Amino acid sequence: MGTRSTIAMSEGYKVKAIYCHWDGYPEGVGATLAEHYTDAKKVRQLLELGNISALRQEIGEAQEFNSPKEEWTIAYGRDRGETGQEARTFTSVSDWLENFNSGEEYFYFYTEAEGWAVSVGKYFTSLKTLEEVK
Repeated sequence: MGTRSTIAMSEGYKVKAIYCHWDGYPEGVGATLAEHYTDAKKVRQLLELGNISALRQEIGEAQEFNSPKEEWTIAYGRDRGETGQEARTFTSVSDWLENFNSGEEYFYFYTEAEGWAVSVGKYFTSLKTLEEVK
């Protein structure tokens, strides 16, 4: 069973978000985001993949879903041909937290000004930086 998470980015006043199935805890997805997805351009490219099975250090290219390259992110749409896997756009952070409902345990949020933050569970009073949860 996966540790589910959602990965999101501020787009002005809106939030763009995707689902990630595996390794959603801070030492998994959190560490990969903090190390390899440190600029807005790469975060946007990740979100363009849509929902993902597993986050890896590189976005990579189209690959066989069941035998992926170890360093490439595995995407449901690109790599398994599933439809309806596009990133979702929300009107605000609270809209994202309330309505992105795929059983996520971790909510990762990126802004160009602050970088990455994470919430453990969707009902929180403030996001924490990835450093604070390590």
